[in-house]
Amino acid sequence: MKLLITGASGFLGRHLVAQAIQRGHNVRAQIRPASNIKSLGWENHPRVEIIRTDLRSKAGLDDLVAGVDTVISNAACKAGDFYTQFAGTVITTENLLQSMANTGVKRLVAISTFSVYGFLKMRGGELLHETSPIDEDPIDRDEYAQTKLVQEALAQEFTTEHQGKVTLIRPGVIFGQDNLWTARIGMELGTDRCLIVGPSTILPVTYVENCAQAIVLSAEKDEAIGQTYNIVDDNLPTHRQYLTVLNKHRTPKMKSLPMPWLIMRFLAALALGVNKLFLGRQAKIPSILRPAALHARCKPATYTNKRIKDTLGWSPQYDLEEAFNRSVTDHDPAALAPESASNQTNTDADQEARTCA
Repeated sequence: MKLLITGASGFLGRHLVAQAIQRGHNVRAQIRPASNIKSLGWENHPRVEIIRTDLRSKAGLDDLVAGVDTVISNAACKAGDFYTQFAGTVITTENLLQSMANTGVKRLVAISTFSVYGFLKMRGGELLHETSPIDEDPIDRDEYAQTKLVQEALAQEFTTEHQGKVTLIRPGVIFGQDNLWTARIGMELGTDRCLIVGPSTILPVTYVENCAQAIVLSAEKDEAIGQTYNIVDDNLPTHRQYLTVLNKHRTPKMKSLPMPWLIMRFLAALALGVNKLFLGRQAKIPSILRPAALHARCKPATYTNKRIKDTLGWSPQYDLEEAFNRSVTDHDPAALAPESASNQTNTDADQEARTCA
């Protein structure tokens, strides 16, 4: 199978390419024009075709898409103001889907996020699953959640308007090498201290290699068409447990200030009330003090990966300790040896055995 992977030079994108190659596929890797290809880990691999293009422009996108079997849409913008993120997430998706329609490519695996769910209206401790309501009023959420909701809507429109064969992937907190801290725990206070909101709250993490395996598997299997999958690992840690493992591998160790969820929720509600009554909602307050954002980041909930396990047979390859061990070494887990390319054509059975070992 030939896969087009957009956003291939990013944190998740690099591992998507590596997993696709390891599972026997050919890859067309889209990267931004200014991206540095020297540290991708697979830039010289003979089964990777690197294409530099700006998805915000339609120029050359039909050529980018033509001839592939499946598109894994991973490109998105997570920083900047709303207009920057809208251009980097929504406009890029519109252009990509139009080129898929132009070239007759139907199969799409679209990478979304847990941020689209309506956490503010969920009950504390509720099970989050693929049919949980998404946020219908994201005005008080961050730009990332707002633009990812629009991106999901575009993927659904592609299904109805162009008979697209779409799989929607919603990963939890993706962690890995050089990306071990997460604001879902709370807030950093300098270089060696942090506020932990709800220390016993479950953290919905997925190690980047586990997540990439699930996504590429979704691209391979017809059973994934029309499905939405939440991606989290097994045996999820609490906020405190995750920080404990993190501290085993970092210097200096991060000292924590525990903050009970109920108190943090009250403080955020108080900050919102003051902002409304006295400041006309004009004050710029940290996201952790905005109820909609706080609930999305830190609200107690439970999580499941049952659907993707039941339909595709996926199982996370690495547990939390193994994932951290792979993340803190000098070895790049996404790096591939070019000389091994000729030996990497595998049957589906071989691929399953290697991935689930």
